[in-house]
Amino acid sequence: MKLEGVLVPLVTPFKDGKVDLVSYEKLIKTYSEKGVAGFMPLATTGETPTLSDYEYESILDKTLEANKLNLPIYVGFGGNNTEKMTKDIKKLEKYNIQGILSVCPYYNRPDQRGIYEHFKRISESTSLDIVLYNIPYRTGRNIENDTIRKLSELKNIVGIKDACGDFNQTTELLLNRPEDFSILTGEDAFFYSTLMLGGDGGIMASAHLNTEKYVEVYNKAKQNDHEGAFKLWKEVVDIIPMLFKEPNPSPIKYCLHKLGVIKSDDVRLPLVSISKELSITLDKFISL
Repeated sequence: MKLEGVLVPLVTPFKDGKVDLVSYEKLIKTYSEKGVAGFMPLATTGETPTLSDYEYESILDKTLEANKLNLPIYVGFGGNNTEKMTKDIKKLEKYNIQGILSVCPYYNRPDQRGIYEHFKRISESTSLDIVLYNIPYRTGRNIENDTIRKLSELKNIVGIKDACGDFNQTTELLLNRPEDFSILTGEDAFFYSTLMLGGDGGIMASAHLNTEKYVEVYNKAKQNDHEGAFKLWKEVVDIIPMLFKEPNPSPIKYCLHKLGVIKSDDVRLPLVSISKELSITLDKFISL
């Protein structure tokens, strides 16, 4: 199954210090009805570093239970201890998921050889599909395009969430793309441009809002209605900088709470709720 379309990296709702599984189930139902192509729970936007093992598994169980349309699910599963990951991934294989979204190893700053060997070992340790996640401003290391192309030759590395932040690098990858390999933007503001260069879609936190318009931008682009796609894109693009003006996912949780989709905009430390100034700005934009 080709990875394409608009995929939502789901927030993890909290209330009174606990994971709010009722709101989480509502999220899945809400977006399932809006035409999204799949879900990516337990990734950066899901505040995974703050979750206990029990909470992680509870969220995964609820994802599968609530996913009535059987949309593809790629679970956030990344780290910088390769051997530990090759063992822990076995726990995920018991779930009915498509694969994992796996970030470039962070903090220990491996070179390109180390990045390749890290993902190669994970690829060899599982039959699950693997979507690479390149986000250098968080990890401290860029996965270079030559490394991406080399990794794409491995049997179950099927695509990339490209949040490299360098549109020149993104363009070069799209123009010289690997065969049978999905390229989806993780830079929300690059969604339209990525589609125009032949990209396969986006994995975007901002798609929690204006979801149906994101889906329609994708559909129109694939139908070569570029003018129609651009007209719709102009209706949603202005809010994107506001959603990342303060640390993600605090602004998105504020919007979802304001819209009544989740019961609380709580985040876990070290993240905090958004400032009053940003809330006033977002109130002018928000719609579901």
